[in-house]
Amino acid sequence: MAAELSRVARALISVSDKTGLVEFARGLAQFGIELISTGGTRKALAEAGLAVKDVADLTGFPEMMDGRVKTLHPKVHGGLLAIRGNPEHEAAMLAHDIAPIDLLIVNLYPFEATLAKGATFEECVETIDIGGPAMIRAASKNFNDVAVVVAVEDYALILAELQENHGATRLTLRRALAQKAYARTAAYDAAISNWLADAIGEQAPPFRAFGGRYAGDLRYGENPHQPAALYVSPPARAGVATARQLQGKQLSYNNLNDTDAAFELAAEFDPAQSAAVAIIKHANPCGVAMGGDLREAYLRALRCDPTSAFGGIVALNRRLDAAAAEEIVKIFTEVIIAPDADEDAIALVAAKKNLRLLVTGSLPDPRAPGLAFKSIAGGFLVQGRDNAVVDDMDLKVVTKRQPSEAELRDLKFAFRVAKYVKSNAIVYAKDGATVGIGAGQMSRVDSTRIAARKAEDAAKAEGLPESLAKGSVVASDAFFPFADGLLVAVEAGATAIIQPGGSVRDEEVIRAADEAGLAMVFTGVRHFRH
Repeated sequence: MAAELSRVARALISVSDKTGLVEFARGLAQFGIELISTGGTRKALAEAGLAVKDVADLTGFPEMMDGRVKTLHPKVHGGLLAIRGNPEHEAAMLAHDIAPIDLLIVNLYPFEATLAKGATFEECVETIDIGGPAMIRAASKNFNDVAVVVAVEDYALILAELQENHGATRLTLRRALAQKAYARTAAYDAAISNWLADAIGEQAPPFRAFGGRYAGDLRYGENPHQPAALYVSPPARAGVATARQLQGKQLSYNNLNDTDAAFELAAEFDPAQSAAVAIIKHANPCGVAMGGDLREAYLRALRCDPTSAFGGIVALNRRLDAAAAEEIVKIFTEVIIAPDADEDAIALVAAKKNLRLLVTGSLPDPRAPGLAFKSIAGGFLVQGRDNAVVDDMDLKVVTKRQPSEAELRDLKFAFRVAKYVKSNAIVYAKDGATVGIGAGQMSRVDSTRIAARKAEDAAKAEGLPESLAKGSVVASDAFFPFADGLLVAVEAGATAIIQPGGSVRDEEVIRAADEAGLAMVFTGVRHFRH
């Protein structure tokens, strides 16, 4: 039976991140703990005046093969794995001169950071740690006797534990540290395996793992009875998971989910070409627009559905300025996210203490490859992220009438937005702004009707005599299976339509468009979003 307290007489330290290393090692030495270390770690400790034994002196073998082989030795792993009090293990230790190691401190070669900075294949290979994970797993398996530390933030915890227990660690802590250590190596291996699968073009490997680093508890999940937390996984794209929160109360699960959808949509628009604003409610856009500046873009986006925008998320593709901030704070908004923010804008937002302001440093690349996954009962689904961009598509005009240049610009704009609307998705747009959005309906006809009604409601809110859909274009995330949805759009006042095509009734739909005098463009690409 494991002892509740395990005294620490010897510690092995091998870290790539030297943050807090010397102070921590000094703390360990104060408890009379013998220090053993490797390479650069040993050099840093020795230069700080600490008595430290080289692992090569322990094993009798020097580091070799560019440091690839240094801790893979029975005197290291035997010291970590030996069960204290087990006669057979203790006899083996005595026979082979193996000393117990009671505390292991390892943080791994920075593979994730190397991958994130766009290193070459060879550079990534060289930052795959072998000895570190092997030692971590050995120490973690033997948590009854050995404590293992894999994160710099746990240094203070260990020193406090040793102080409280007179140089010993408690079993409960050792078990908790072992769990964290196994999770760390699992996340590390997941990053490597997914990188290698991508590098060799393996889209469906026999085993698939995902890992992430804990970034904080959330108040709850989608609903109050569901526990939730945020994890960041490599390689991190610019966005909500890695954003810096400048102010406001804690973000919720729904806030993060909605803000992610909003910022990904805003990033579809090149900031060098136009300011763009996306307003999201319940992960669906309720207004998106381009403009000469952010203020103009925001007001045009708000016009589409001011009722739904209340309590929504606002995402910007440019640095938040005071003029835009002044307009945004006029109604209740949950989150503003932008690549950056001016000091004057930050001051204006600060007056709304519950409004969260997030800055990301840059925009995510909409064309970047990646994986998306979703849990289902008994497993999970994995797919490549939807990185298709309308500017890269081979657009085909299928009607007798060609779209005008203005219509074509709006068709591309609308299809860009439809990518982020839950299916079935219909987007009416005019002059670089949405005027009606229908989302998440079981029938495409219903989505088309809802979007048209939204355009009518928006017009009434402004006191206008006719719907905002008059003279608009329409985007559909998938093909029209029948002509009925198209005819609803015609009745609403649309003049052109963009859709993927591919229905067995495409000819019927094209005929209906020709009879109505519409221009229609096929993209050949579908944007289902469930």
